Amino acid sequence: MSSSRINRRSALLGAASVLATPTLLRAQSSDAFPTTEEAISTQLPVRRNVSSFSQQNWQNHFDQLGAGALLADITSRAVHYWGPDGTYKLYPSSVPMSEELTKRGYTKVVRKAENPSWTPTASMRERDPLLPVRMEGGEPGNPLGTRAMYLGWPAYLVHGTHDTRKIGRQSSSGCIGLYNQHVEELFPLVQVGTQVRLV
Repeated sequence: MSSSRINRRSALLGAASVLATPTLLRAQSSDAFPTTEEAISTQLPVRRNVSSFSQQNWQNHFDQLGAGALLADITSRAVHYWGPDGTYKLYPSSVPMSEELTKRGYTKVVRKAENPSWTPTASMRERDPLLPVRMEGGEPGNPLGTRAMYLGWPAYLVHGTHDTRKIGRQSSSGCIGLYNQHVEELFPLVQVGTQVRLV
């Protein structure tokens, strides 16, 4: 019985090597990679990463740096921060689910909170009647995560999230979400009064 297994195994391996030989020989030949073929990078747009975000210059968005600046880029799903001391940070973010929920323009940070409580807006509760009336900070499931920076527009925030699947996606009701570890890094850098732009 054991000798027939060895013979069968040997036969299968032998057949596989015979079938693979033409492919291996072609890969070693000089015409395997024709030089007349156009490079892939000129045929298709190159995407550097999943979110396609790249470093920005604050001068393209703000007249002066002042106390610092935050830029939330809805298209690339990224948040840029420039500090008054020249600090630059770039983070992946979640963005609003739809154009109707997206607000664009200039505002500023008006308040900051650690372990923020969450009160769904009336429109959120209309879309999902099962939402709680309020969630205290630190409660499991609180969508604001560990830190929140409230913007001058009512109900718009830059905040953390416990649901990491949301980052890099259109998944919010208007806010800009960050991984908790990123919002915790950004939180002490951003002052009340920091200018904000959503594009």
